[in-house]
Amino acid sequence: MVFNQKIAQQTAESLLQINAIKLNPKNPFIWASGWQSPIYCDNRVALSYPKVRTYLSQVLAEEIKNQFQNDIVIAGVATGAIGIGMLVAQELGLPFIYVRPEPKKHGRKNQIEGKLEPNQKVVVIEDLISTGKSSLNAVKALEASGNEILGMLALFTYGFPEASHAFDQANLKLQTLCDYNNLLKVALEQNKITEKEAQNLSEWRKNPAQWTP
Repeated sequence: MVFNQKIAQQTAESLLQINAIKLNPKNPFIWASGWQSPIYCDNRVALSYPKVRTYLSQVLAEEIKNQFQNDIVIAGVATGAIGIGMLVAQELGLPFIYVRPEPKKHGRKNQIEGKLEPNQKVVVIEDLISTGKSSLNAVKALEASGNEILGMLALFTYGFPEASHAFDQANLKLQTLCDYNNLLKVALEQNKITEKEAQNLSEWRKNPAQWTP
């Protein structure tokens, strides 16, 4: 669920402008899963643009301030959300931690980096939601350490049904600044894609594993 249409539009415009999100339905990208994809999203690019990263972090911080109490910890999901999560925590003057995909193989073998005591309340920051597996894996690690997860906020989601189902099953509220539908709408308005390409992009999301250009 996006916060509101104004934020979704501004976020889409910003991410498209800096090429954090690239649309190329004619020459698709290949994901690690082997899927052919007409879209590639790397929101870490936003960290290199002060105005964009400030906008994104301030909007997230404002939403957290409005929805949650002050006595919380901000957690970023490694590695994509470490930067933006730390900016949000700094904006709010709150503690920050980050969660690895799995425990380290050496040293203290931490999966959660930073100071986190049991029974603390945590808001998780993510940069991108695809299937939701890695995001929810971080949530499980935080819960296993004896903490309460109040919700997850992300910059962008593809809106795959399996992700929605996974978050429902986990009983975790997910909110995003922007989603796939709003992205396509803005890209079409800015003539970055044609009507035919927008339709093709819409078809991809229905069945990304089987989609071809």
